[in-house]
Amino acid sequence: MSSSAARVQVLASALGEGASLVLVGGAVRDRLLGRPGGDWDLATALMPDTVMARARKAGLRCIPTGLQHGTVTVLVEGTPFEITTFRGDGDYLDGRRPESVRLGVALEEDLARRDFTVNAIALPVVAMEAPDWRDALVDPFGGQADLEAGILRAVGDPLVRFQEDGLRPYRACRFAAQLGFQVEAATLAAIPARLDVASKVAVERVFIEVGKLLLGRQAAAGLRLLEGTGLMDLAMPELRPLVGCTQNRYHVFDAWEHTLRVVEAAPAEPPQRWAALLHDVGKPGTRTVDEAGEAHFYNHEARSLDLAEALLRRLRASHALMDAALALVRHHGNHPTAEWSDGACRRLLKRLAADHLSLEAWGAFRLADQLGKGMGEEPFRTDNAGILARLDALAQAATALSVKDLQLDGRAIMRLLGRPGGPWLGQLQSHLLDRVLEDPALNTPEGLSELVRGWQA
Repeated sequence: MSSSAARVQVLASALGEGASLVLVGGAVRDRLLGRPGGDWDLATALMPDTVMARARKAGLRCIPTGLQHGTVTVLVEGTPFEITTFRGDGDYLDGRRPESVRLGVALEEDLARRDFTVNAIALPVVAMEAPDWRDALVDPFGGQADLEAGILRAVGDPLVRFQEDGLRPYRACRFAAQLGFQVEAATLAAIPARLDVASKVAVERVFIEVGKLLLGRQAAAGLRLLEGTGLMDLAMPELRPLVGCTQNRYHVFDAWEHTLRVVEAAPAEPPQRWAALLHDVGKPGTRTVDEAGEAHFYNHEARSLDLAEALLRRLRASHALMDAALALVRHHGNHPTAEWSDGACRRLLKRLAADHLSLEAWGAFRLADQLGKGMGEEPFRTDNAGILARLDALAQAATALSVKDLQLDGRAIMRLLGRPGGPWLGQLQSHLLDRVLEDPALNTPEGLSELVRGWQA
């Protein structure tokens, strides 16, 4: 028994007779699928004040986190567990939360208010560790059958479910990406009909759902659902021009299909996946065709960077995620070849370092971008490995990749020239770094002093 499961048993014992404590939602779904569990969402027949009274009597700390919705948080050995009284929801007026709730309903009615059948299954806590625990499941809407069939189906009428909560359509796309499920036809058809409700969802919630979708094992399928249902146009309209934007002889796919393939080829890390989604968003706006009919996308990297930053700011991404993702977008157009000089390679390393972008992260993204072209894998993998090996060797041997690595600092330069600081100093240090990137052997106090005197002359 895991430590969390043991604590839940302690909680069930504390609540005692009549609690009918059950595990609900995604925790049951993931247990049936054999996936690692996330949150332990618990529900009970007890009213919130009874939950708190019994828990406190057992020496457990309680926090009334959402009494208006019947939710209490109980800490067991420092681990918080949310417990919600079985409830039915009143009308939804804002497309997100019910205007009122009815506490003390039957478990089946509580399950009827949930989004999808695979999330409307309950497992009594008393049966959790029993060998035949599956026989104890409460599954009034056929969630187990849908799990086995790989189908995502709304509980009851999907138009009603999506009218209640505008986040649910996004969750449908996210679960399809995470679980690899097909969205049932009526459920899928209800999404475009409820875009007005989906438009009311706070951008922070949309960002969370899209972020989880991007990390899914079938992220491309989830993105296709966002695009096909119109959700993409609500949340990320900058992506729409990618659809059908034909490219050139270096690409098999249009810009949208290329983007989807890069997303799935990139490491399943938030900066990598967001960068993959946005790295070519500037291509449609920079597309030109020459006299021979060849498409070009000059300076699309800069346009992509501007659009990506605007989109991530609008969705209120964290500064850390923005910085990391935008660094990948900024440098995705760098394609060193065997013909590059060592100096040119060191200058690339300098630019990556200035953006706090590791060679490993840049290389992984570069490979994903190449694989997304649809022109085979092995040549790109071999080329990428060779480039990374060369760059890594140069990075290990480099004596300086930034001004602070120079063996002659600003104070020494001012003393050497007998001049006070000013704009000239930064210009000179940049000149020195450029010379050192070309020839690392120059990075000694003596070598740099000679360069300083020569620059003055």
